[in-house]
Amino acid sequence: MSGVAQWQVRAAACELLALGLRYPGEELAEAVSSGEWVEAAHEIWCALGIVLPDDWAQDVQDADVHVLRVEATRLFVGVPEPACSPYEGYWRAIDDGVQPLMFVNPRSMAVERFCKACGLGQPKGTNEPLDHIATEFELLQYLAALEAGIAQPLEGCPPVENFPEGGAGAAYSAFMHDHVLAFAPRFASLLEKKTRLPLYRAMARLLASFLAQSG
Repeated sequence: MSGVAQWQVRAAACELLALGLRYPGEELAEAVSSGEWVEAAHEIWCALGIVLPDDWAQDVQDADVHVLRVEATRLFVGVPEPACSPYEGYWRAIDDGVQPLMFVNPRSMAVERFCKACGLGQPKGTNEPLDHIATEFELLQYLAALEAGIAQPLEGCPPVENFPEGGAGAAYSAFMHDHVLAFAPRFASLLEKKTRLPLYRAMARLLASFLAQSG
Protein backbone atom coordinates (compact mmCIF):
# COMPACT_ATOMS: atom_id res chain seq x y z
CA MET A 1 0.00 0.00 0.00
CA SER A 2 1.38 3.44 -0.92
CA GLY A 3 2.00 6.05 1.72
CA VAL A 4 -0.95 8.14 0.54
CA ALA A 5 -3.30 5.14 0.59
CA GLN A 6 -2.11 4.21 4.06
CA TRP A 7 -2.93 7.67 5.36
CA GLN A 8 -6.35 7.50 3.68
CA VAL A 9 -7.12 4.24 5.47
CA ARG A 10 -5.90 5.65 8.79
CA ALA A 11 -8.19 8.65 8.32
CA ALA A 12 -11.14 6.33 7.66
CA ALA A 13 -10.33 4.23 10.74
CA CYS A 14 -10.10 7.30 12.96
CA GLU A 15 -13.38 8.61 11.55
CA LEU A 16 -15.14 5.33 12.33
CA LEU A 17 -13.72 5.23 15.87
CA ALA A 18 -14.66 8.85 16.52
CA LEU A 19 -18.22 8.19 15.36
CA GLY A 20 -18.55 5.18 17.66
CA LEU A 21 -17.04 6.81 20.73
CA ARG A 22 -18.82 10.15 20.73
CA TYR A 23 -22.31 10.50 22.27
CA PRO A 24 -24.50 8.36 20.02
CA GLY A 25 -26.92 9.90 17.59
CA GLU A 26 -29.16 8.72 14.79
CA GLU A 27 -26.20 8.50 12.40
CA LEU A 28 -24.53 5.77 14.46
CA ALA A 29 -27.78 3.94 15.18
CA GLU A 30 -28.74 3.84 11.50
CA ALA A 31 -25.26 2.75 10.40
CA VAL A 32 -25.27 -0.13 12.90
CA SER A 33 -28.84 -1.24 12.16
CA SER A 34 -28.22 -1.27 8.40
CA GLY A 35 -25.06 -3.31 8.80
CA GLU A 36 -23.04 -0.49 7.26
CA TRP A 37 -20.96 0.09 10.42
CA VAL A 38 -19.79 -3.55 10.70
CA GLU A 39 -19.17 -3.76 6.94
CA ALA A 40 -17.14 -0.53 6.92
CA ALA A 41 -15.12 -1.58 9.96
CA HIS A 42 -14.32 -4.95 8.42
CA GLU A 43 -13.23 -3.35 5.14
CA ILE A 44 -11.07 -0.68 6.79
CA TRP A 45 -9.40 -3.05 9.25
CA CYS A 46 -8.64 -5.49 6.42
CA ALA A 47 -7.01 -2.63 4.51
CA LEU A 48 -4.92 -1.93 7.60
CA GLY A 49 -3.79 -5.55 7.59
CA ILE A 50 -5.52 -6.27 10.90
CA VAL A 51 -7.19 -9.68 11.18
CA LEU A 52 -10.27 -9.45 13.38
CA PRO A 53 -11.64 -12.52 15.20
CA ASP A 54 -14.68 -14.09 13.55
CA ASP A 55 -16.83 -13.14 16.55
CA TRP A 56 -15.57 -9.57 16.96
CA ALA A 57 -19.01 -8.12 16.09
CA GLN A 58 -21.15 -10.93 17.48
CA ASP A 59 -24.75 -9.85 18.19
CA VAL A 60 -24.16 -6.34 16.84
CA GLN A 61 -27.47 -5.88 15.09
CA ASP A 62 -30.33 -3.47 15.68
CA ALA A 63 -29.25 -0.35 17.51
CA ASP A 64 -31.95 1.79 19.12
CA VAL A 65 -30.53 5.27 19.66
CA HIS A 66 -32.20 5.58 23.07
CA VAL A 67 -30.68 2.30 24.26
CA LEU A 68 -27.28 3.43 23.00
CA ARG A 69 -27.60 6.75 24.80
CA VAL A 70 -28.52 5.11 28.08
CA GLU A 71 -25.47 2.87 27.87
CA ALA A 72 -23.18 5.70 26.73
CA THR A 73 -24.34 7.81 29.66
CA ARG A 74 -23.67 4.99 32.12
CA LEU A 75 -20.27 4.27 30.62
CA PHE A 76 -18.94 7.72 29.85
CA VAL A 77 -20.84 10.14 32.12
CA GLY A 78 -22.09 8.12 35.07
CA VAL A 79 -23.53 9.03 38.45
CA PRO A 80 -21.54 9.65 40.53
CA GLU A 81 -18.71 8.39 38.28
CA PRO A 82 -18.55 6.94 34.77
CA ALA A 83 -17.91 3.22 34.44
CA CYS A 84 -15.22 4.01 31.85
CA SER A 85 -14.03 7.60 31.64
CA PRO A 86 -13.38 8.73 28.04
CA TYR A 87 -11.03 11.56 29.06
CA GLU A 88 -7.28 11.31 28.74
CA GLY A 89 -6.84 13.72 31.65
CA TYR A 90 -8.67 11.35 33.99
CA TRP A 91 -6.39 8.43 33.18
CA ARG A 92 -3.22 10.48 33.24
CA ALA A 93 -4.16 12.11 36.56
CA ILE A 94 -4.48 8.66 38.09
CA ASP A 95 -1.05 7.82 36.68
CA ASP A 96 0.30 10.99 38.29
CA GLY A 97 -1.38 10.20 41.61
CA VAL A 98 -3.49 13.36 41.65
CA GLN A 99 -7.21 14.15 41.68
CA PRO A 100 -8.67 14.21 38.14
CA LEU A 101 -10.06 17.66 37.32
CA MET A 102 -11.78 18.57 34.07
CA PHE A 103 -10.08 21.19 31.87
CA VAL A 104 -7.52 22.41 34.41
CA ASN A 105 -5.32 19.34 34.64
CA PRO A 106 -2.00 19.64 32.76
CA ARG A 107 -2.70 16.66 30.46
CA SER A 108 -5.99 18.12 29.22
CA MET A 109 -4.37 21.50 28.75
CA ALA A 110 -1.57 19.91 26.73
CA VAL A 111 -4.16 18.35 24.41
CA GLU A 112 -5.87 21.73 24.02
CA ARG A 113 -2.56 23.38 23.11
CA PHE A 114 -1.80 20.65 20.58
CA CYS A 115 -5.24 21.03 18.97
CA LYS A 116 -4.86 24.81 18.76
CA ALA A 117 -1.43 24.42 17.20
CA CYS A 118 -3.18 22.40 14.46
CA GLY A 119 -5.89 25.05 14.07
CA LEU A 120 -8.60 23.18 15.97
CA GLY A 121 -10.55 24.23 19.05
CA GLN A 122 -13.85 23.70 20.76
CA PRO A 123 -16.85 24.09 18.45
CA LYS A 124 -18.99 27.11 19.25
CA GLY A 125 -21.68 26.41 21.82
CA THR A 126 -19.93 23.38 23.31
CA ASN A 127 -18.06 22.94 26.54
CA GLU A 128 -16.59 19.49 25.92
CA PRO A 129 -12.97 19.03 26.98
CA LEU A 130 -10.79 18.34 23.96
CA ASP A 131 -9.19 15.31 25.62
CA HIS A 132 -12.34 13.21 25.10
CA ILE A 133 -11.25 10.10 23.20
CA ALA A 134 -13.70 10.75 20.35
CA THR A 135 -12.36 14.29 19.94
CA GLU A 136 -8.79 12.99 19.94
CA PHE A 137 -9.68 10.62 17.12
CA GLU A 138 -11.32 13.49 15.23
CA LEU A 139 -7.98 15.30 15.48
CA LEU A 140 -6.14 12.20 14.21
CA GLN A 141 -8.64 11.86 11.35
CA TYR A 142 -8.02 15.47 10.34
CA LEU A 143 -4.23 15.09 10.45
CA ALA A 144 -4.30 11.81 8.51
CA ALA A 145 -6.63 13.30 5.90
CA LEU A 146 -4.32 16.30 5.47
CA GLU A 147 -1.31 14.01 5.06
CA ALA A 148 -3.23 11.94 2.50
CA GLY A 149 -4.19 15.06 0.56
CA ILE A 150 -7.92 14.39 0.87
CA ALA A 151 -8.60 17.39 3.13
CA GLN A 152 -7.62 21.04 3.12
CA PRO A 153 -6.46 23.02 6.17
CA LEU A 154 -9.32 24.77 7.92
CA GLU A 155 -9.79 28.48 7.43
CA GLY A 156 -7.52 30.38 9.76
CA CYS A 157 -5.43 27.28 10.39
CA PRO A 158 -1.64 27.74 10.75
CA PRO A 159 0.45 26.52 7.79
CA VAL A 160 0.83 22.75 7.96
CA GLU A 161 4.60 23.11 8.23
CA ASN A 162 3.99 24.97 11.50
CA PHE A 163 2.05 22.08 13.04
CA PRO A 164 3.73 20.25 15.95
CA GLU A 165 6.73 18.28 14.69
CA GLY A 166 6.62 20.19 11.40
CA GLY A 167 3.81 18.53 9.43
CA ALA A 168 0.44 16.77 9.53
CA GLY A 169 1.81 13.22 9.42
CA ALA A 170 4.47 13.97 12.01
CA ALA A 171 1.88 15.64 14.24
CA TYR A 172 -0.34 12.55 13.90
CA SER A 173 2.48 10.26 15.02
CA ALA A 174 3.46 12.52 17.91
CA PHE A 175 -0.11 12.86 19.18
CA MET A 176 -0.75 9.14 18.84
CA HIS A 177 2.32 8.22 20.89
CA ASP A 178 2.32 11.06 23.42
CA HIS A 179 -1.41 11.13 24.12
CA VAL A 180 -3.63 8.42 22.66
CA LEU A 181 -1.38 5.44 23.35
CA ALA A 182 -0.78 6.71 26.89
CA PHE A 183 -4.34 5.88 27.95
CA ALA A 184 -6.54 4.49 25.16
CA PRO A 185 -5.37 0.83 25.39
CA ARG A 186 -6.49 0.78 29.02
CA PHE A 187 -9.70 2.54 28.10
CA ALA A 188 -10.42 -0.11 25.45
CA SER A 189 -9.78 -2.94 27.88
CA LEU A 190 -12.06 -1.44 30.54
CA LEU A 191 -14.76 -0.62 27.99
CA GLU A 192 -14.90 -4.25 26.86
CA LYS A 193 -15.26 -5.40 30.47
CA LYS A 194 -17.81 -2.81 31.59
CA THR A 195 -20.20 -2.50 28.66
CA ARG A 196 -23.53 -4.30 28.55
CA LEU A 197 -24.04 -3.83 24.80
CA PRO A 198 -22.47 -5.87 21.98
CA LEU A 199 -21.84 -2.69 19.99
CA TYR A 200 -19.54 -1.16 22.57
CA ARG A 201 -17.83 -4.51 23.06
CA ALA A 202 -17.12 -4.59 19.33
CA MET A 203 -16.00 -0.95 19.49
CA ALA A 204 -13.52 -1.81 22.22
CA ARG A 205 -12.08 -4.65 20.14
CA LEU A 206 -11.68 -2.45 17.08
CA LEU A 207 -10.01 0.24 19.15
CA ALA A 208 -7.63 -2.19 20.87
CA SER A 209 -6.54 -3.76 17.59
CA PHE A 210 -5.99 -0.38 15.93
CA LEU A 211 -3.90 0.84 18.85
CA ALA A 212 -1.86 -2.36 18.95
CA GLN A 213 -0.83 -1.74 15.34
CA SER A 214 -0.13 1.92 16.06
CA GLY A 215 2.22 1.29 18.98
